[in-house]
Amino acid sequence: MEALDGNAIGGSLFELFGREMTAVDGACGHCGQVSKLAELRVYAKAPGTVARCRSCGEVVLVLTSIRGQLRATFRQFTLLDNPGAGG
Repeated sequence: MEALDGNAIGGSLFELFGREMTAVDGACGHCGQVSKLAELRVYAKAPGTVARCRSCGEVVLVLTSIRGQLRATFRQFTLLDNPGAGG
């Protein structure tokens, strides 16, 4: 399966957070790598959309739609910018 970059989930993240999220920095809880959400490796052909750390390959974000409700589960990925701050 071919990986996309994190820009592929930009629309979904905007829907969830109400702002542009691909430029937000986060830190991988597995290897400590700091990167922008746009730099994650995204795999969209799964039961959900999976984003992996570009450095170590661990799953850091899963997007799913449950009963029409879009959900994001951040796994071992800490957002370093405040997504609710607007801007």
